[in-house]
Amino acid sequence: MSGAAPDAPEAGAVRIDEATRADLPSIVSILAREKMFGVRDSADPADLPYYERAFAEIAADPRATLYVARLDGRVVGTFQLVFFRALLRHGTLLAHAEAVQVDPEMRGRGVGRAMMDFAIAEARRRGAGSLQLASNKRRLDAHRFYERAGFEKRLDGFKIDLSNH
Repeated sequence: MSGAAPDAPEAGAVRIDEATRADLPSIVSILAREKMFGVRDSADPADLPYYERAFAEIAADPRATLYVARLDGRVVGTFQLVFFRALLRHGTLLAHAEAVQVDPEMRGRGVGRAMMDFAIAEARRRGAGSLQLASNKRRLDAHRFYERAGFEKRLDGFKIDLSNH
């Protein structure tokens, strides 16, 4: 499923598409340039098999979809939507946006807004009762962005890094 209209997008218009295997190097490049929390991802071609395995698992999971944002044909952002059923709220379907990233050189140009507008619309289309995401407490610019996009800050999250245990 593609978020784009069947016609070619206008020049300068952000288009949201389901990611393909061919998009993977561009996605990884965006992830690898996020350095706020140290080096967590790598665009080194030797590391590509790790990302290929993850991509294959995501693509095979009917509850998860990886998307890319394109601007004039170039991948400039990415995010993943995951849907899951919960017992709360009478067994509602919940949506979670994960790994929301915009190419650092493209921030402030409407890419993130287009991605979040698409994510909200897709969550509604699929019948989710809510869409949530987590953002590190140090990402204050991102928090302001999400609030402008309609998200309400109301959760405190906790995380344990299992790679060190």
